[in-house]
Amino acid sequence: MRKKMPNAFSKARGLMVNKSGDQMTGWLIVVLIVVVVGAVFMTLYQGSITQIWNSIVTKITSLLG
Repeated sequence: MRKKMPNAFSKARGLMVNKSGDQMTGWLIVVLIVVVVGAVFMTLYQGSITQIWNSIVTKITSLLG
């Protein structure tokens, strides 16, 4: 997957700078890539994110309480 990401970004960049009106397609591809990478990141690191979030909430509530 890491090897495919730069290739997808270069294709999207090529579409965005194309003057023939394909800029919207390029931006949609970029948004799709960001959403997919975010979803994979959230799936892989959900436990760590939850643990960090809970420790932040506990720290804030202890400071306020």
